[in-house]
Amino acid sequence: MKSSYKADSITLAGAIAMGTGVMIGAGIFALTGQIAELAGPLFPLSFVLGAMVSGFSAHAYIKMSNAFPSAGGVAMILQKAYGRNFIAVGAALLMVLSMVISESLVARTFGSYALRGLQIEDMAYLVPVLGVGLIVVAYVINASGNRSVGLVSTIMSTLKIGGIVVFGVAAIWASGISLASTGSQALDRTTAGFLGSVALAILAFTGFTTITNSGAEITEPHRNVGRSIIWSIGTCIAVYLLVALAVGSSLTLAEIVEAKDYSLAEAARPAFGDAGLYLTVLLSVIATASGLIASIFAVSRMLAMLTEMHLIPHRHFGLPGGVRDHTLIYTVVIATFLTIFFDLGRIASLGAFFYLVMDVIIQWGVFRHLRQEIGASAPTLLVAIGLDVVVLGAFASLKWYGDPEIVIIALTSIVAVFAWQRFYLSRTSYDRTKGHRHL
Repeated sequence: MKSSYKADSITLAGAIAMGTGVMIGAGIFALTGQIAELAGPLFPLSFVLGAMVSGFSAHAYIKMSNAFPSAGGVAMILQKAYGRNFIAVGAALLMVLSMVISESLVARTFGSYALRGLQIEDMAYLVPVLGVGLIVVAYVINASGNRSVGLVSTIMSTLKIGGIVVFGVAAIWASGISLASTGSQALDRTTAGFLGSVALAILAFTGFTTITNSGAEITEPHRNVGRSIIWSIGTCIAVYLLVALAVGSSLTLAEIVEAKDYSLAEAARPAFGDAGLYLTVLLSVIATASGLIASIFAVSRMLAMLTEMHLIPHRHFGLPGGVRDHTLIYTVVIATFLTIFFDLGRIASLGAFFYLVMDVIIQWGVFRHLRQEIGASAPTLLVAIGLDVVVLGAFASLKWYGDPEIVIIALTSIVAVFAWQRFYLSRTSYDRTKGHRHL
């Protein structure tokens, strides 16, 4: 089967733009209100701890990508760590699912902000409609080729980061760093709630895996994959903190929670009135669009890689084009389904569960089997595992008392993924003489 990847088609700047595009699209516009609801008045600290946990986790991805740059890099890491078995492929599918979930999260965020900008509050059913429309636009751009994705991602990331920085500085200048959210109207929060908020904050940084999954297509991948991951995380934490301070200075915690699906738009009102609202809506459109374009690009390639390695089944369904074209369509269809049937809170929770479980599996595999080969730090890997487990446990406990159904959905889905993959691999022959890559 012919490979669908094109080497050296994404520059360092394009890779950084892809990573920040995914992260900022979900992290700021979709998750600020959700995180504040769980963390309480210290919600800016959640982003700091989320960055710290993601930084420890990124160590394994950077070391692996520098040693073995590959399109669909997470699958490659799992292949090297576990071999061709259901654990490796199941974890890879959890990564795919968490990224597709992030796409639906971003799509619904786009719908929420767009309706706010149009001053439409009694037509909530339009949120998924607008979200699906954005998914279709992202599909068209992705179908046009790698260079189009890189160019659009770079332009949009530059615009949105610049606009968000202007928004944050202006809001703080107008309101002062008073942190209204820490005032007398602040809502009580538990330690479990705060740790649970860190799980969502981690989800705001998972966009760096977009870079890992496109490693073979990045120029000078042995050098630039790691650099782009570091630059993406560093850029995002600076932007997140600036915006968190701006929102906390403009709104009380109760106001942030009430407007959690469009909190940045409401934070712009005290300082700028309706003009600030419209500016924020425009920024959200740019941010969510660029995030969705970059994420669909990475997920479709990871699915294509798993298909070409004969690790997941593939059906053409009479569609034209190659494997990459088909996986692009499948990615869009799944994201559309989630956008229609799940709200923002549940989408974020499901994504956090999938990602944290997958990351523990990756960190453990690298620690047990690969750390000496790639020069990874054993203490760093163990700290990453420990942090993931603590945050995952706190988040699961919190959700069990607040929304047990989403915990059951997450657990059932995880078990089903691994069980289905074990069944499929046990009945799939593997011919090494044909040169197929394997997990």
